[in-house]
Amino acid sequence: MGDEAMTGTGSGPRDRTRTAQPRRGRADKATAIVQAACQVFGRDGYSRAGIDAIAAQAGVSTRTIYNHFPGGKAELFRSVMRWSSERVRDEQLAQLRRYLDLERPPHPADLERDLLALARAWVGLMTDFRDHFALVRHIYAEAGHIPADVLDAWQETGPRAVGGEVTSTMAALDELGLIDVHGDPAQATVHFMALISAEITQRSYWGVSPLPQEEADRLTAAGVRVFLRAYGSAG
Repeated sequence: MGDEAMTGTGSGPRDRTRTAQPRRGRADKATAIVQAACQVFGRDGYSRAGIDAIAAQAGVSTRTIYNHFPGGKAELFRSVMRWSSERVRDEQLAQLRRYLDLERPPHPADLERDLLALARAWVGLMTDFRDHFALVRHIYAEAGHIPADVLDAWQETGPRAVGGEVTSTMAALDELGLIDVHGDPAQATVHFMALISAEITQRSYWGVSPLPQEEADRLTAAGVRVFLRAYGSAG
């Protein structure tokens, strides 16, 4: 049952205090393993990464890894993707709310500026979260070798969550008369994300070989202009 099952024993506050530190230590060790695994999976991919290499990166034994992740590599990869995707998702949503604050909608003349600021902030995350996007690159390359439930968990935690929020934002901008999504805010979201980042992603190999800043800025600006040409409000 594990050490956690023993924490219900004891007769008072002193016993609860004594058991609290091991809990934190166990959580800290699990986090260290996940962080190390993120680096190894991002470097080697899912198929090639081994538990031995992850243990060496984390500075623990393979037995320690299996103690924390009894399901082995698949369970560890699932935990890595959830942890990493949550971090990137939270930052993406923070940037979305920063540059497109619907409580204070942008003036029509400022919409291109705000969309461009958002696009550049999101593209910059490929550098800020290099290990995560290395993982994503391997996911697309190795999708046939990764358990389907792991892929679905990643989509649910990261891309679908962010896509849903952007879709809601696109719908709100449409209602405000700032853009015209032609009745399909989800499709507008797909087009926006592709236009601002697809070429940069491909040419930089998911941020492995970043483009010069001037070139990245040019491509995001072109993507925003094309998006507004297709979805800009006629009014």
